[in-house]
Amino acid sequence: MDTDYKSRTQKKNEDKALQSLGEQLVTLSSGQLLTMGLPDELLSAIELVRKIKSHSARRRQIQYIGVLMRQIDPQEIETSLNRIRSGGIRK
Repeated sequence: MDTDYKSRTQKKNEDKALQSLGEQLVTLSSGQLLTMGLPDELLSAIELVRKIKSHSARRRQIQYIGVLMRQIDPQEIETSLNRIRSGGIRK
């Protein structure tokens, strides 16, 4: 039996967790984001979501950020977020 099998619900929950992490990134300043070493495409998507006023368009952009974050180790981002929240990085 395949040990890498993930149920559809498990995949959805992981996607929601990445979207939530992406929403937290949107609240950070540009300087803080640059210190995290995120890919340029993800940084561009985060900057774009800040400009969007429409609720549904913003939601779609957050989903897109979640898709981009599948390619990145979320543990590194969470570690950086915790360091920023504890006062390690300001801007």
